[in-house]
Amino acid sequence: MSDSPRRYRPRLRRRAALYLSAALLMSGTAGCYAFGGKDLTDLGREESSSLGAAGTEPDAALSRAMDLPWPTEGQASAEVEGVGSLGIRGEQTPVPIASITKVMTAYVILTDHPMPAGEQGKTVTADPQAADESYSPTESTAPLVAGHAYTQRQLLELMMLPSGNNVARLLARWDAGSQEEFAKKLNKAAAKLGMDRTIYTGASGIEPSTKSTAADQLKLARAVMKNEAFRQVVATPTTTAPGVGVQIRNSNRLLGQDGVIGLKTGSSTPAGGNFMWAATKEIEGTSHLILGVVLHQQAGTNPTQAMAAAFNASHTLITAIRSALPQALAGP
Repeated sequence: MSDSPRRYRPRLRRRAALYLSAALLMSGTAGCYAFGGKDLTDLGREESSSLGAAGTEPDAALSRAMDLPWPTEGQASAEVEGVGSLGIRGEQTPVPIASITKVMTAYVILTDHPMPAGEQGKTVTADPQAADESYSPTESTAPLVAGHAYTQRQLLELMMLPSGNNVARLLARWDAGSQEEFAKKLNKAAAKLGMDRTIYTGASGIEPSTKSTAADQLKLARAVMKNEAFRQVVATPTTTAPGVGVQIRNSNRLLGQDGVIGLKTGSSTPAGGNFMWAATKEIEGTSHLILGVVLHQQAGTNPTQAMAAAFNASHTLITAIRSALPQALAGP
């Protein structure tokens, strides 16, 4: 299953900023270092390198280091948009990502069917399969009514907030005719983003065969958060399911705390707890977007326990980054 099961019941910006020294003091597993947005290591290796992908040498002016409280297990990666990478922790071996998969599903849907911010987008009619799957006791779902016309915005909310697997599959069928054809689109999009350690086998993430790395998923976070409509969806605290009037809360329990403005949770026994997050920090009147991914926390345990571990690890990392960022951006 993907996320904790949720069965529906009817009752129911100065130049110094460009020179953030994002070199992290790591022990044990070394990570990826990036300065001024230049990646300096092979994202799939644990050993660090002095050359970046383009063969450029690291800038000697970047001397300040941030020592961050990375998770002690699994994988993690973080960056400050427009400034650079804060590093990667953990061996970047592809692992199941559960409902984090839905971020790519939303990315492809919004690429194929652009939806301006603040608008509802196209209309999609729920089929009997999507409605019947609303009642599954073994996976996270959202309430859908067969024959009911839903807007694109409504379905994205029902997919992203409660992590509705049935909604993800409905959107896949609407866009590509079948999950299999939609998975091809997901993989094509991943390849275009340089996510070379990622494979998608479905739209929802319930399949443990869908695997990725924290480094790859951070590339996706960077791309999808450029879409204002998507940002609005993942920043939504609650939504009401059309046709049934049931209010649904966002599964991101850190939303609205410590600058968190999104993004997506995902948990299952094989995947453990996973959290792709987005937070902001205002410094001297400029809002900086911080993105991060924490994967594979307490894999093999109860999904609820694992998700709690992912939240805790992410919250610790977010608060540390937001605290250290003003001094890091101030330069030497």
